Amino acid sequence: MTDALPLAPAFERAVAQYLAEFGAARGASTHSLRAYRIDLEDFARFQAARGVDSPAAVTPRALRAWLAELDARELARPTIQRRLSAVRSFYKHLVRRGDVTQAPTAGLPRRRGERKLPRALSKEEVEALLLAPDASTAAGRRDRALLELLYSAGVRASEAIGLDLADLDLERGIARVRGKGKKERLAVVGSHAQRALRDYLGDPQRPRPLPRHATAVFLGPRGTRLTTRTLQRSVDTCALKAGLARKPTPHMLRHSFATHLLDAGADLRSVQGLLGHAHLTTTQIYTHVSIERLREVYERAHPRS
Repeated sequence: MTDALPLAPAFERAVAQYLAEFGAARGASTHSLRAYRIDLEDFARFQAARGVDSPAAVTPRALRAWLAELDARELARPTIQRRLSAVRSFYKHLVRRGDVTQAPTAGLPRRRGERKLPRALSKEEVEALLLAPDASTAAGRRDRALLELLYSAGVRASEAIGLDLADLDLERGIARVRGKGKKERLAVVGSHAQRALRDYLGDPQRPRPLPRHATAVFLGPRGTRLTTRTLQRSVDTCALKAGLARKPTPHMLRHSFATHLLDAGADLRSVQGLLGHAHLTTTQIYTHVSIERLREVYERAHPRS
């Protein structure tokens, strides 16, 4: 294991400088920066264990040795892909700065990982989940508003809990959300979600926010902005109450939003805009989910399936 090895100074400086520029240019989240740091430090420690003390000294052979070691660890294919992506981006940055003349990743064939289909809930499962919060309590009214918003607008968990009061326009049925890379978009808020949000925001039992959380839409019992962990716990509780056979995540409501729109005939470009995907290929994965659902119906119903 190379985890205990210190980073070579040249690597440490280069990684720190890259992450600072990457964060400023892309508006990367703290989570993304931490993941990239872990990946690059793993790469740097592997090279240090073999006497390679700077990014410029890494050869294509040394890079392939690292990839082989990742395979030997039996890491998941998406994890290896992410680590290689981090190293590619790191060297692209170093070449642009003139710190290295050629990246060791140049000429390395891009690995195509298996892409898992997103898991969506059925309409019946979604309905049961949305009805599960206890509307007689303040926490239940908050959770209903949250779940309705996640499914109605197809927003990510981080986008929902990051909402500020000024981001909501319930008269027009829209919300301004900040997605990956802090990119803003307008999300459509349906009538059921609008009603649940009005009930929650007008609730006299809604916690009084602490001063630094005064703008937050969704609050915990102590008046602080809700966290993704608390949101997941609420979904777990509601799923148990609804009697769902599988454990859903907040993101599954986003998957369900996209899948159900496509099932109902929505066009792919519109769904792309609603989800805030930069590339249509990202949205196209949901067409495969719809096809699989149609296949299941066919196999259950057709006499010669």
